[in-house]
Amino acid sequence: MKKQGTALCYGDNVDTDVIIPARYLNTSDPKELAAHCMEDIDANFRNKVKPGDIMVAGKNFGCGSSREHAPIAIKESGITCVIASTFARIFYRNAINIGLPILECPEASEKIAEGDQIEIDFVSGEIKNLTKNETYAAAPFPPFVQQIIAADGLVNAVSARLQQGE
Repeated sequence: MKKQGTALCYGDNVDTDVIIPARYLNTSDPKELAAHCMEDIDANFRNKVKPGDIMVAGKNFGCGSSREHAPIAIKESGITCVIASTFARIFYRNAINIGLPILECPEASEKIAEGDQIEIDFVSGEIKNLTKNETYAAAPFPPFVQQIIAADGLVNAVSARLQQGE
């Protein structure tokens, strides 16, 4: 499975309170969460993000609280993948649980610039920067994680397996 999009770049230690400010946590509506995604760090995010875009960040992306609202807001905003140097562990798991692909790749995090055109091969872990004609290697998802993402989240993946009698 491959995805291609435009890079939107952020720095280190982007926490869940910046991804979706606490003042909007009185809703669990994904569209409402997406309307406020990243607004405290990038007031123009809502206007510039397009379906298929790829978020690129530095170290410790998703640190802070354990709420699932943050990856839901990112996914619903149209972001197809988040690439970072490292992720906070609870954010990493929450993202996989809701079917948001995320890849750790320090080299890509460092070299990709805002507006670069990126292509990701989730099976191989290869990240191509089409703008700079560079390729970076991330660890590919194991098959069970690929199944979760393909099913659009853990709940859907488990439901599908139960329906198949597994």
